[in-house]
Amino acid sequence: MSARERALRVLTACRTRGAWADAALAHALAELTPADAALCSRLVYGVLQNELLLDFYLSAYCTQKLDHLQPPLADILRLGAYQILFLDRVPDNAAVHTSVDLAKSAGRGAASGLVNAVLRKLCRERETLPAIPERDEAKYLSIRYSHPRWMVKRLLALLGREETEALLSAGNSQPPIAAQVNTLRFDTDQAAASLEAGGVGTRVHPWLPDCLLLERTGGLERLEAFQAGAFYVQDPAARLAVLAAGLKPGSRVLDVCAAPGGKSFAAAIAMRDQGEIISCDLHENKLTRIRAGAERLGLTSIQTAAADGRVRRAEWRNGFDAVLVDAPCSGLGILRKKPDIRRKRADDLFTLPVIQSAILDNAAEYVRPGGVLIYSTCTILPEENEDVTRAFLGAHPDFFQEGFRLPEPIGETEGQMTLWPHRHGTDGFYICRMTRRG
Repeated sequence: MSARERALRVLTACRTRGAWADAALAHALAELTPADAALCSRLVYGVLQNELLLDFYLSAYCTQKLDHLQPPLADILRLGAYQILFLDRVPDNAAVHTSVDLAKSAGRGAASGLVNAVLRKLCRERETLPAIPERDEAKYLSIRYSHPRWMVKRLLALLGREETEALLSAGNSQPPIAAQVNTLRFDTDQAAASLEAGGVGTRVHPWLPDCLLLERTGGLERLEAFQAGAFYVQDPAARLAVLAAGLKPGSRVLDVCAAPGGKSFAAAIAMRDQGEIISCDLHENKLTRIRAGAERLGLTSIQTAAADGRVRRAEWRNGFDAVLVDAPCSGLGILRKKPDIRRKRADDLFTLPVIQSAILDNAAEYVRPGGVLIYSTCTILPEENEDVTRAFLGAHPDFFQEGFRLPEPIGETEGQMTLWPHRHGTDGFYICRMTRRG
């Protein structure tokens, strides 16, 4: 099965089964060469990142409405259009021919003429594509950057036009993979050398110590550096949430929503693997992955526990120097990594602050007097961030917001901050540090 056939299969799974692209891709990439795997990933994420824009142009040349076409014809057209408009290394003829072949192999041979005609017209008129109407600012930006209109309107209210456009553009970018160095086993130079020996391109992160940005990775698990526990993959923003806690060797830490384990790993390394970290998740399969990661990295301070963040554990009351709450959220800060999150509707977000507040209220019981409670999310909406922590502090006078310092150029904070992809080059991420009065 070719890279394009597998890309179509992933997109079909996203439409018909509600599958997430990253999970579906994990199966689709099996047995593909590195080059084909890279093309397959690029096609899937490219179509999802640019879907509204692709549909706008295709609708100008297709006599039928895209949502009236038999599945998976609309996605076949999108795959072809994406290659024509965005991939310089794919010749137009190849994009058209492979799309026609996809229609035939998908049992839609009768529509292959439509696919051929629409894509050939798109090729001919690529330099004179129809202009996106600009009368409605939110609608224009929604189409131009393929983000849902409700989200664009919310961002315009938060950031204004210039920054909103910068953030939307960043949401369609391809970020490098960030590798946090396991400094208990390797220094940064040693980790970089080991990665480069495996054919991976590395560069030092511009401001976060012991962090490498990777290119040409392929499958990381195959690398000797990975197997030796030289690094783990984690966005800089998530590691900053751990740095905000100010952990020291000997600390006792509870990671309430720990999967896939990055914050627990960062905490163990910050503590020199001296102390105790309890990493929690509801699902045993996720706890198994955390244990496997800790073993690979040689971290012995991490234990796992199956736990619901909203259900009280009496034996943990007042028992931890630091409690980390990376709450379930809308994920709007990681759109560049998970573009199918933009399928969410505004209504999907209404219940999240209730869940976030319940977890935070419960986690507060586990913080000892003088201890620290870190609340973080991978979203940028105030209703999931500042509004939640403000309500928490109002209901818990025994906690106060305390400033923390992060590496420059961020520097000193007043106890909370939002990281933005277009400003900081990280995931969109919120961090708040609250300390329990002694």
